[in-house]
Amino acid sequence: MPLKTTFKNSFLINSTTGYKINPTHHAIFWLCYFIFNFLRWGSYYNDYLYSFKANLLGFPIHMTLTYFTIYVLIPTFIYRRKYILFSVSLFCAILVMVIIKYELTYFLISNNVWPEGPEETTSLNLNYVVVMMLGELYVISFVAAIKITIDWMRERQLASNLAKSQLETELRFLRSQISPHFFFNTLNNIYSLSLEKSENTPETILKLSDLMRYLLYETKQKRQPLSKEIKFIQNYLDLERIRYNEKLDLEFEVTGNPKGRKIAPMLLIHFIENGFKHGAGKNTGKVHISIKLQIEKDHLFFKMSNTLPQSGLQNNLNNAGGIGLENVEKRLNLGYGPEGYELRIFEADGEYHVHLKLNLL
Repeated sequence: MPLKTTFKNSFLINSTTGYKINPTHHAIFWLCYFIFNFLRWGSYYNDYLYSFKANLLGFPIHMTLTYFTIYVLIPTFIYRRKYILFSVSLFCAILVMVIIKYELTYFLISNNVWPEGPEETTSLNLNYVVVMMLGELYVISFVAAIKITIDWMRERQLASNLAKSQLETELRFLRSQISPHFFFNTLNNIYSLSLEKSENTPETILKLSDLMRYLLYETKQKRQPLSKEIKFIQNYLDLERIRYNEKLDLEFEVTGNPKGRKIAPMLLIHFIENGFKHGAGKNTGKVHISIKLQIEKDHLFFKMSNTLPQSGLQNNLNNAGGIGLENVEKRLNLGYGPEGYELRIFEADGEYHVHLKLNLL
């Protein structure tokens, strides 16, 4: 799934986050800041007209320095780890702007360029320069902090979206490995029945049609209703009953209410297919397969056991031609996380057992 990210300016956050700073937000920020400074210094001077003039002159300087820093100096030097060059460039830029501010204030507003200072200031001196530079640095730091925070949020969201996209792509890839394998087995079943001219062939084809419809149209979501997954399993088991007939001793039991619960699609069928492949498929005599699904609160307990194969081959999901235990565990980790499931696979009493505890939504 491609990431759809557009940028109107460097303050724009990925649209999926809901955070977006556009020119209107810039205007609101500076307007609020201007009003705050105007009222603050107007009260201090007890002269709101002077405060208005001083801020009207000073704010273009604040804005020029701020945008020059966050759009030119930071990308050019900070992101490239040239900290000394950044510091020198910023110092020079602030110094130039303070001199410009002094000249404009002196000629356009008042000869006393620093009325809030300790004494009347009619000439450029060190105290004035230092205090004005610190004031400009304060404004730059405040806005730069906002910019850096938003950039961090954007990068974090982009990384999150990329990880999510990769996860979904991998899950789709793993599921795509299942479908051909499943259809291959089921078509083999139908082929066997057709050779025997079995009356069950039409019913088997209808069951396969239902399974194909589910696989093609209802497994694209990350989670599917558990009830649909159970119905899918039931259809699959019906096909296997038809195939193996009296040879198969099959138990399928569901306890608890699946309503409102969801599960990753095509997850349990891995283990069930494996049971038939190694249990019924590699034994000449009667085969016992037991499948139990127990729904308790927010958990699904899946237990399956099947007769061990007579061939002596180890019954496991990693045998050639199978989908692989590694793939199953990868799907569980991607879909539920290490804390979202518990899986035990073992042999006991001549049977192969799978116990899975799964957190449900």
